[in-house]
Amino acid sequence: MTFYRTVRSIVLALCRVLFRVRVTGKANVPKVGAYILAPTHRSLMDIPFATYSTKRRIRFMAKQELFKKPLLAKLLTGLGGFPVDRGSADRAALRTAQACIEGGEPTALFPEGTRLTGPTLGEFFDGAAYLAIKTGVPIVPVAIGGSEQILASGNVLPKLRRVAVVIGEPIFPPTRDGGAVKRSSITAMTEQLQNSLQALFDQAMKNAGY
Repeated sequence: MTFYRTVRSIVLALCRVLFRVRVTGKANVPKVGAYILAPTHRSLMDIPFATYSTKRRIRFMAKQELFKKPLLAKLLTGLGGFPVDRGSADRAALRTAQACIEGGEPTALFPEGTRLTGPTLGEFFDGAAYLAIKTGVPIVPVAIGGSEQILASGNVLPKLRRVAVVIGEPIFPPTRDGGAVKRSSITAMTEQLQNSLQALFDQAMKNAGY
């Protein structure tokens, strides 16, 4: 954890200077216990920006190709990453995420699944809602405005522009008395998350000056 805290402090200090990061809504993040962080996804920089929400280590999925390089795999693992096969419904990655949550760790899941572009959020995957209901933890929506403008997909060097992070109120799952997770509950929670995150993303883009 010392490694994580050191790297986080250095990266966030640089981001704050270079991108004038403005964070609102940190009071909405639970101080103890597990939760699912659900950030918007427009850039490779979104995981570092999402970590402004808490000093605790956030577990997150990264494409499995990155873990084929030993040094990079060690770095990603130390920073909280675990591999996911983005080309399929990766049940192993979901089981790992569930284990992280049940172990009390904040875990990030991008509800859009992959990096997209533009001001309108794409279709959401159900993974965040499913795991929230399955484990009984809340989802904390996090909108990151401006990350696409500083480092869009395909670009290598970031542009020095403002970024805004807006953290919304936690979305709590319905109570469940054992048994299978109901599809209707997953659909309803996913829809609630999408509506909340879109409104937060609109605000984050406005705060970032776009």
